[in-house]
Amino acid sequence: MEMPLYELPEVPDWGRCAVMGILNVTPDSFSDGGRWLDPGRAVEHGLELAARGADMVDVGGESTRPGARRIPLEEELDRVLPVVRGLARQGVLVSVDTMRARVAEAAVDAGARIVNDVSGGLADEAMAKAVARTGVPFVLMHWRGQSRRMDELADYGDVVAEVVAEVHRQLDAVVAAGVDPRQIVVDPGLGFAKGRRDDWTLLAALDAWAVLGRPLLVGPSRKRFLGELLADPATGVPRPARERDAATAATAVLAAAQGAWAVRVHEVAAVADAVRVEAALRARRADRGTPP
Repeated sequence: MEMPLYELPEVPDWGRCAVMGILNVTPDSFSDGGRWLDPGRAVEHGLELAARGADMVDVGGESTRPGARRIPLEEELDRVLPVVRGLARQGVLVSVDTMRARVAEAAVDAGARIVNDVSGGLADEAMAKAVARTGVPFVLMHWRGQSRRMDELADYGDVVAEVVAEVHRQLDAVVAAGVDPRQIVVDPGLGFAKGRRDDWTLLAALDAWAVLGRPLLVGPSRKRFLGELLADPATGVPRPARERDAATAATAVLAAAQGAWAVRVHEVAAVADAVRVEAALRARRADRGTPP
């Protein structure tokens, strides 16, 4: 598939699918909760992600795993801001993963250059105006409700058509609130109010997102649908989250081949190599006049 070209404010054009490294500064994220709560260790890990090939590092201070509950605003600020500031000072392109407008604005002031909102602006009515004021790219993900009840909301007829249409409505709403369409990146929200079959169906139909005319971020990393695919054949127990990285890399390169602008992953080295292989193959096909 030919890669569409997008110009996003504050963000380079890498000429290939970019890699967003995940840095959760939380005690309860589903696969790495508690590992990077200390700000110093978190900054070190963010720098390591960048050294291993992450083009961006996404810093989040509130878990959005299924069943997670909200934390106070001040707690999220205390977790996120020192890490954003420390990484930005080292020249890392930092994204902040938050559903709160005040956290987004404070993080941008601290050096973040992307706002990644898993609610797509729905959790905080002030988010769209805040993002419009900052002018930075805004990742708008498909979302149907808070983590504590999102599994109850995974009810679809045609999951691809419905998810694209719902994101389209979210996109129109934030644009009406003042966000420049050129700021927006869309995300199908794998694992968020989705059943396992829904995740696979969405992943197989990423070309459907071209209708929105915006770059696409895909976040397959260590998700449940991979754990179930790799379940122990004898017991049926899903593969543990931290043992899903090879499958994540395979999923990421398949997303890149379908035109994804970026993939969001925990372990970046293999994915960084994989997207470069995909880009080289695509370029070679183009040189030979072979359809992608």
